[in-house]
Amino acid sequence: MDADDYGANEAQDSDFPAVERSRLREMLSLLGLDTYQAHKLSLQDFLQISSDSMKNRAPQAPRDLPWNFLRKLQALSSEARSTTMVLDAPPDARPAEKESQMEEEIIYWDTADDLAADIYSFSELPTPDTPVNPLDLLCALLLSSDSFLQQEIVHKMSLCQFALPLVLPDSENHYHTFLLWALRGVVRTWWAQPPRGVGSLREDSAVLSRAPAVAFVRMEVSSNSKSQLLNAVLCPGHRPRDCFWHRDLNVGTNPREIADGLVEVSWFLPSGREDLDVFPEPVAFLNLRGDIGSHWLQFKLLTEVSSAVFILTDNISKKEYKLLYSMKGSATKYYFILSPYRGKRNTNLRFLNRLIPVLRMDHSHVLVKVSSTDGAGFVRRVRAIVAHVVRAPCRRLSVEEMAHAARKLGLRVDEDCEECQRARGRAERITRRVKDADAYRRDELRLQGDAWRKAAQVEKELCRAQWAGDPPDKELRQRLLELRAQQLGHEPAGGLQEFISGISGPAPGEKLYFLRWMEWGLARVAPPRPRQPPETILALRPKHCGGAESGEPLGVEHFLREMGQFYEAENCLVEAGKLPAAQRRFAHFPGLASELLLKGLPVELIDGSARSTPLRWVSGLLRELHARLERRPRLVVLSALGLPGTGKSTLLNTMFGLRFATGRGRGPRGAFMQLVSVAESFSQDLGCDHILVIDSGGLIGGALASAGERFEQEASLATQLLGLSNVTVVSLAETRDIPPAIVHAFLRLEKTGRVPNCQFVCQNLHDACAPGPRPRERRPLLDPPGEVGRAAAHTERPGGGMRTLAGLAFCDPGKQHIWHIPGLWHGVPPMAAVSLAYSEAIFELKRCLLENIRNGLSNPNKNIQQLIELVRRL
Repeated sequence: MDADDYGANEAQDSDFPAVERSRLREMLSLLGLDTYQAHKLSLQDFLQISSDSMKNRAPQAPRDLPWNFLRKLQALSSEARSTTMVLDAPPDARPAEKESQMEEEIIYWDTADDLAADIYSFSELPTPDTPVNPLDLLCALLLSSDSFLQQEIVHKMSLCQFALPLVLPDSENHYHTFLLWALRGVVRTWWAQPPRGVGSLREDSAVLSRAPAVAFVRMEVSSNSKSQLLNAVLCPGHRPRDCFWHRDLNVGTNPREIADGLVEVSWFLPSGREDLDVFPEPVAFLNLRGDIGSHWLQFKLLTEVSSAVFILTDNISKKEYKLLYSMKGSATKYYFILSPYRGKRNTNLRFLNRLIPVLRMDHSHVLVKVSSTDGAGFVRRVRAIVAHVVRAPCRRLSVEEMAHAARKLGLRVDEDCEECQRARGRAERITRRVKDADAYRRDELRLQGDAWRKAAQVEKELCRAQWAGDPPDKELRQRLLELRAQQLGHEPAGGLQEFISGISGPAPGEKLYFLRWMEWGLARVAPPRPRQPPETILALRPKHCGGAESGEPLGVEHFLREMGQFYEAENCLVEAGKLPAAQRRFAHFPGLASELLLKGLPVELIDGSARSTPLRWVSGLLRELHARLERRPRLVVLSALGLPGTGKSTLLNTMFGLRFATGRGRGPRGAFMQLVSVAESFSQDLGCDHILVIDSGGLIGGALASAGERFEQEASLATQLLGLSNVTVVSLAETRDIPPAIVHAFLRLEKTGRVPNCQFVCQNLHDACAPGPRPRERRPLLDPPGEVGRAAAHTERPGGGMRTLAGLAFCDPGKQHIWHIPGLWHGVPPMAAVSLAYSEAIFELKRCLLENIRNGLSNPNKNIQQLIELVRRL
């Protein structure tokens, strides 16, 4: 294309944003998001519990749509993109008008390739009584969110197997953003099968793993829906998964107003099954919304990062011909999908004949699809072309490398902000030095070794003697002081000092950036997975992780644990008069940890290595939390207990949008707590200001009563977690599989009258049971126990009468709640989405838990000071 043509095109584009800016402002105002442009929506806004958290009703006005979308996305609902809106009638509406206005209007995601109008021809913006295009909703919401909420939205969308936003258009500020940071949290798992040798399960960041990319774009008008075609190519079978939303999913589509120019990405991931793996390796599929002539910058990016580009069109105009002609010499392979009977056939052929030598095409690169074309056969042909492209030597880029190309073209990259890059540099100064997790813990985090385990054991013995009324054991006390002095003889290592600086910074955003970079950097040095058969990825069942013999991956929690041990050792010596209070150096550590808890980071409550609670550290942390929440101190503690692999962490994350580690047996062993805020407008009704959620992690491994010390240890930990709780969820693999330690803990707590409100959740079932409690589902838990249950009961009441769960007051058959939760996945992983039945069942469980808290069916709510005392006593 000559300079005059290019300049004319640029002049046209310069007129375009002024119109679009007005439409963007109107769309933000319509959705109630205009107030979030100066101060963006945050992750805390997303997690906050309000009265709407207990409702499952359709939004009643456009302003409800963003919050409805976020709630459904938090619950991993496959219907998050298909929302209904029931509109309120005006107060003076006549009955007939009111009835008409209350009819449901379908709000759909138009990812279709609509018959394009002229670039300057715009439809009327949606009014409060007409649907909003959900792609517009997504773009408006992302533009109104801070970096961390954007990342959470994209992460949840990936779990739902939705196509993810890669380039976000923003006509208001006349730039487009490449969402590298937003995609950082997405992890992909697939079965890697080399041409020769043994296959293995691979897991890697979607941003860092390289894969060939194939782009699908539209030129002017196309009678064929490229989103439908993409879905069919991605997903074999009779019912393709709707990864990319398209126009035929709902009737009466609305045109996009602000989402044209959006680029989406999705991946095909092999599962190890020949009948499902249509490609031999992961392949990225890119989809540009809108016409390439109007979004030339995005199209240029796709041509530079893709191995092949499929162009769908009915007509090749002179303008588009010139644009394509300028791609002369490109290494990308181009394919055309035409519907010639709807367009100007002779004109198309003339332009194609000119483009074939320029784009190094041949006639096999031109596909024709008309109404009489066999759809399944056409999809197989497109798949065969893609397979041929990826099998041949081709461009393989990671998303991170795509971002480099975006920068060169002038696109903004979200990760390039100064706070993010400063935090990255600080985190990498730590993580670059970690070559081996075990060696790093041994050499750099020295207070967590034998000295801490021995000190924890001595403190347990002192505590037992105190509560038994025995005189203090001076020898044990002296031994504890020696161990604490030995710990305090070490100086914080360089990595820990750098970590403390990272979480002490003045900018709250920089702290959060730093912690994310730490998580990802440490994950890169995690011990490699053993080879596993393809069946493993099909089930994706978590492995048990409670055994002491298994290696624990290094995480942020180990740095906080080291800070806790410095604080513990110093406090112990100050209490004993062995260290002057004026010489304390680590008194500010609990305050740093409490700030992280307030920002939504899980903090360790029970050390998974020593299997003990660092009492001084936890008490100090909670005191600092109380000081920061003095105006709103009322607290409810909700815990989840169960064996590793029963889905309790996933359940909590889905219910409340939390970040407890799941990782199929590779997460930390300890019990972690995370704070969830209750909206002030709802706190009076709910009866609390915050909910402290505790995940028991891998602490309870199912030890039998005959296991002696190990069983007693698990029973003590279960007693502590249950005793702290107002509400408890016990996650079970099978209906009768209640861990003996949990039975034992319930029987202990019955003596104190502090048995929490309990919900039993039976997961991983093959049938799609309704989520509500039913008598026939309740009966197995209330039947006489098996050998395991009898042994646990006799351990607690030797020589006494037989007591089981069925004999406890809270197990009244009329009040007991036992939930059967359907399986997590719909389809075959790694391409499976979270099942709608699972999402709906988890929402009903969440509503039940909040209802029980509101109705006072749990243990009495407490403030943080009371919780500190309860931790000490337990």
